[in-house]
Amino acid sequence: MKLRGLLLGAAVALTMAPPALAERASDGNVSIIYWQAPSILNPYLSSGTKDIESSSLVIEPLGRYTETGAMVPYLAKEIPTVANGGVSSDLKSITWKLKDGIMWSDGSPVTSADVKFTADYCMNSDMGCAQLAKFDHVTSIDTPDSATVVVSFAQPMPNPYGPFMGGQSPIIQMAQFENCTGAKAQSCTEQNFGPIGTGPFVVTEFRPNDVIQMKANDNYRDPSKPAFATLTFKGGGDAMGAGRSVLETGEFDYAWNLQLAPDVIAKMEEGGKGVAIAGFGPLVERLEMNMTDPSPSLDADTRATVKAPHPFLTDINVRKALSMAIDRELLVEIGYGKAGAVTCDLVPAPDLYAAKNDYCMTQDIAGANALLDSAGWKKGGDGIRAKDGVKLSILYQTSTNAVRQDFQSLIKEWWSQIGVETELRNLNASVFFGGDPGSPDTFQKFYADVEMYANT
Repeated sequence: MKLRGLLLGAAVALTMAPPALAERASDGNVSIIYWQAPSILNPYLSSGTKDIESSSLVIEPLGRYTETGAMVPYLAKEIPTVANGGVSSDLKSITWKLKDGIMWSDGSPVTSADVKFTADYCMNSDMGCAQLAKFDHVTSIDTPDSATVVVSFAQPMPNPYGPFMGGQSPIIQMAQFENCTGAKAQSCTEQNFGPIGTGPFVVTEFRPNDVIQMKANDNYRDPSKPAFATLTFKGGGDAMGAGRSVLETGEFDYAWNLQLAPDVIAKMEEGGKGVAIAGFGPLVERLEMNMTDPSPSLDADTRATVKAPHPFLTDINVRKALSMAIDRELLVEIGYGKAGAVTCDLVPAPDLYAAKNDYCMTQDIAGANALLDSAGWKKGGDGIRAKDGVKLSILYQTSTNAVRQDFQSLIKEWWSQIGVETELRNLNASVFFGGDPGSPDTFQKFYADVEMYANT
């Protein structure tokens, strides 16, 4: 499903000052609530959106994407291209130039050494970097001077913008993290909870899975920003509580990702304290199929790794049948209303990048059954299909949320109609989307056959 990012904002009167009169930190405190609480402020140690977005207020990449998919420079002077000479004609290197005068929040200069260190930090094989895919095919990072970074690739890269683009790949300060490389990365609590950054805010307090307090960065490059002197980033609870805290009580100014039924949000808006704003973007609610075996009978080095292929999800006919059995239109109707639309694309937006596939639009239970029959998966006396002694029995997990549990129940019923047994599991969102490498319950660990979450 293609989702709108639903942002709730308090209904307040705003007075706009001319740019020349704007002052940093002139608007007091702004309070934000994410019901999925951040657990770390280092996106290289977490794939969770809650962690990436909260940390983006502090640490920044060289460039970012707008809502239309256009690339814009942040710490870089410009976006390198073939046309401006920043990308080599053979597409095997990209050269970034840092803006003049960029400073860390502690007042020290940002240099190319910080950028190179960031890449080396993530690419260290002992670290377990959550964003390692951003550095695919990188062979070297060179720094011919303090403001220039040259990234070289092993092969031509039609899209050379993996490293240092977007909130998943921000620049971290070498001086702060140089003793936190490799296997030591996870243990550097002070650095991971309070990174020194270039963004508009500085962390003053971080209580994992609870609240982040920030203040304006005195060394931020735009002297008129941020407008707010302080920022409160509250996490935890659930989507219902987050919605009420903006729309009904006005306790918070903004809430994000309110995964609530349309009628629930409409009722909350009647309180008159805020408004729900939705805009389509690349966020997609999806079912991930585990291609590896998550069986707890396997040892830790084998379980859910490529060493052990999944006993039946490696069969494309099974995966196709599971997809065919789902009524996506109904899921959108009951779970999202105006905040969702059916898509068969993992990249549904911006339009420039959307393939606009339509193969999944219509539910086909009969077709799914026929496909499994032809693939040799036969129903037993209990109605569950099996082949070569392997039963189609699925552990299907997601985060705890009323909409997601409704989806789980419906999908379990549809899958039962094609002879698939399903066990449902839901986990606290702060745990499921957390970055604790020792937890067996994170979506990254994937100790289930199927899991559901939204991501870009």
